[in-house]
Amino acid sequence: MKVAAPKIAGNIRTVQNWIGGNNYNPCGADFVPPPPESLDDLLVDLCTFCNDDALSPLVQAAIAHAQFETMHPFEDGNGRTGRALVQVILRRTGLAPSYVPPISVMLAKHKETYIRGLTLFRDGDVDGWLEIFAAATASAAQLAQRYVRHVADLQESWRNQLRAADSPPRSDAAAWAIIDVLPAHPVITVKIAMAATSRTRPAIVNAVQQLTGAGILVPLSDSGKNKAWEAADLLDAIVGLEEGSSV
Repeated sequence: MKVAAPKIAGNIRTVQNWIGGNNYNPCGADFVPPPPESLDDLLVDLCTFCNDDALSPLVQAAIAHAQFETMHPFEDGNGRTGRALVQVILRRTGLAPSYVPPISVMLAKHKETYIRGLTLFRDGDVDGWLEIFAAATASAAQLAQRYVRHVADLQESWRNQLRAADSPPRSDAAAWAIIDVLPAHPVITVKIAMAATSRTRPAIVNAVQQLTGAGILVPLSDSGKNKAWEAADLLDAIVGLEEGSSV
């Protein structure tokens, strides 16, 4: 049973749910999670496990994710929470202190393998699941490295475009500072640019005009109020990252 209801997302369920089959009963379901009366004890156990340091971070994240997805404790929002749990553990343990490789992207890209891995875990083959999760993590790390290199190349291309402008800005101009922060703000406004660069509004307005003229920023609308700009080619790179493809 799949419920698309934001108001109940993240709330511990009080009814039985299931994965696959039909919306009326668990007959023919691919998987039936534990009954609701078992969830409190299971969640306490999972939280204890997530805060323990007995296992390596990657093994801990893999087991926690599979256990959470097996419990399926919410009527809606289980997938999002399960993916976030991996990130929380890898950040907490310091394995991925600055960013978390897009592991869920690689698992989603190979959905049948991912489901097979969860099934192995539920059948007691933890090693089989760990092997699948580790392979997805390695692929995700490689994807993230390619993305970082691609974005760095984009930034250098933008700088070259700005240098080639009819009137290139001074070395301390706000335009260069905006290029530095664009990877974190693929869609940017004057207010966002001011906050990200700590530059004044007049400096940012002038910089945006320079970047637009150089083809680095692309206006998303002609509206004078709340106007936003897109960083050229950056959203395509982000889409490629989210699809798990080469960037």
